[in-house]
Amino acid sequence: MSLLPHRALRALDRFHAARPWDHNAHFHRWILRRLPGRVGSALDVGCGSGDLARLLAGRAERVHGIDADPEITARARRLTPAAAPVTYAAADALTGLGDRSYDVITCVAVVHHLPFTRALETFRDRLAPGGTLVIVGVAREETPVDHLLGIASIPLNIVMALLKNRGRTAPRPVSMTARTRPADLTFTEIVRDARAVLPGVRLRRRLFWRYTLVWRRR
Repeated sequence: MSLLPHRALRALDRFHAARPWDHNAHFHRWILRRLPGRVGSALDVGCGSGDLARLLAGRAERVHGIDADPEITARARRLTPAAAPVTYAAADALTGLGDRSYDVITCVAVVHHLPFTRALETFRDRLAPGGTLVIVGVAREETPVDHLLGIASIPLNIVMALLKNRGRTAPRPVSMTARTRPADLTFTEIVRDARAVLPGVRLRRRLFWRYTLVWRRR
């Protein structure tokens, strides 16, 4: 999007501020399709208001969501039915996972807030044999491919905003109230570092300024 004139960027910002939609939630169903039909335990790192954790409860016997923000984890508890097998904790993603292992670990638009290599090592070490790690992340645009995907995402982004909000203005979803920051690493750097930690990892650039990472522990 940085290739657009500033006036166009400001117009797009105003449009999306009035008709917001959650780019991260857009990938939740995609994440579920990467997972086995049933698993014992799942961990959602950076769970926010718990949207993905509640979806994971349809696959896992136990789901634990962690987030560094105590307010958002308290909100996630309020939004989650008492009967759902989901727990939440305000905890650091690198030091607050404890010694338990998980069959599934998910992390959506969070890992760029963390030291990347250390985060992958931490998730790897908490993944049970045969378990699946799925990350949806944000990379810094660098290559022509990055910029072309970003440009292609702009009209699709407008269409999605209109469809999801039925053409009307709307308040910002709870899931979009968490703090944000730009990514430091490029996709090329992410691929290099991920392959060093997770042999056989699969990464792919995606539309809507995201990339995906899937790794299964043997």
